Amino acid sequence: MSDASKIEWTDATWNPVTGCTKVSPGCDHCYAETLHERFHGKGSFATVTLHPDRLDVPLRWRKPRRVFVNSMSDLFHDDVPDSFIARIFGVMAAAQQHTFQVLTKRHGRMRALLNDERFREQVFLANNMDQGDVLGDGWPLRNVWLGVSTEDQKWADIRIPALLETPAAVRWISAEPLLGPINLTRIAYTAGGGTHLDVVRGQHGEPGLWATPAKRLDWVVVGGESGPGARPMDPEWARSLRDQCATVRVPFLFKQWGMWAPRGHGIGRFLPPEQLIGAPLDDMGHRQIMRRVGKARAGRELDGRTWDQYPAGVA
Repeated sequence: MSDASKIEWTDATWNPVTGCTKVSPGCDHCYAETLHERFHGKGSFATVTLHPDRLDVPLRWRKPRRVFVNSMSDLFHDDVPDSFIARIFGVMAAAQQHTFQVLTKRHGRMRALLNDERFREQVFLANNMDQGDVLGDGWPLRNVWLGVSTEDQKWADIRIPALLETPAAVRWISAEPLLGPINLTRIAYTAGGGTHLDVVRGQHGEPGLWATPAKRLDWVVVGGESGPGARPMDPEWARSLRDQCATVRVPFLFKQWGMWAPRGHGIGRFLPPEQLIGAPLDDMGHRQIMRRVGKARAGRELDGRTWDQYPAGVA
């Protein structure tokens, strides 16, 4: 579980922690849970396990690569001690040849820890590093991308403001599985007195009356759900996010359709009428119908092409 990955937006996975528990609807059909329980038994995934023997794995990889941290867990899970998270960050700081991609649903703990100077000191103490590498100009770590999962507008409104309040070299979201529409130009911001954030343009206030500049997202990843029980993704939800990003040149990556695809993607089982998605009419005036065709047949093309954009300076 610490080797080459088939995940479209990364090169390798590194799992110094395994196991997790569910916190929101995006977790309902967790691929990591399915994979883990195939080998370790039903219910085993809920036990969070630390693997200190895996900490040095990235240090042994000479060729630079993008590394997804904890594809089989959540780095900021409550059952992962601060000290162990600090050791992981120390390894990431030492392995400057790699780009580390961290993705969490525990936005609150991420924000609290990474804003805490005592945690930064733990990173230094746990790894015998020069303090200047971790504090001051060395923080946030330049080779660490921090992301949050945003399966719908509710969780985008909750998690994205916390991400923007966390020090990071690159901030990104994974809207996978995408379970509803998301408007990134109007993210609810309760800390701002009930105003809103436009997180693709980097503005804070109200449409037409933006008060101050704000931090923005650096990357948006979108994908439909795969695996048993997969829920279909309305094509318009994906197109909307793509268009929001394209307007202001925020890199956009379309990971997959998942198990369901719009009419025209091969053959497959039609979605029952009671589950039809209310997608817009196509050019012929017909409502788009989602069909279960399988992940491989559904593919990765959105409107006739793949979308594999990354933050500036990263191949």
